[in-house]
Amino acid sequence: MREYKIVVEKDYLVFCCGHFITYSETCEALHGHNYRARVELEGGLDENWEVWDFVSLKKLMRRLVDEMDHRMLLPLQNPALTLSEEGDGIQVLYKDRRYLFPKRDVVLLPIPNTTAEMLATYLLGRVKDELKKLGGGRLSALAVEVEESFGQSGWCRQRFDD
Repeated sequence: MREYKIVVEKDYLVFCCGHFITYSETCEALHGHNYRARVELEGGLDENWEVWDFVSLKKLMRRLVDEMDHRMLLPLQNPALTLSEEGDGIQVLYKDRRYLFPKRDVVLLPIPNTTAEMLATYLLGRVKDELKKLGGGRLSALAVEVEESFGQSGWCRQRFDD
């Protein structure tokens, strides 16, 4: 049996963001990365003998990374952080630290931490939802990689029968 896969990894699938990660007893310093996203789709071929149309997949990925570009990424599901709206800002509390970010510069993500693995998980969920709307029933698996620096990345892969 033949298996098919396509990969989209483009120079413009980059998003520059600020973030920090909390650990069991500490929180790293506020910093940023020039992240790069990559997506893989596996599945059967359509009537045009392709897994998916490259053009539409590139546009989808570009739109998703652009939503996070030049923003502060904050996790909504992190028990160590308290997030609240303060006027036109988002306040973040971690132990004795207090951050206040302009609301327009923040992306609130439904993840527990802003690790590369969790950013890949978030993007995978968004891509999966979008592809379902576009008739992605023949797809068997999806993987997303988020590279935070050259040679250092996190992946999330999901089979669609999961």
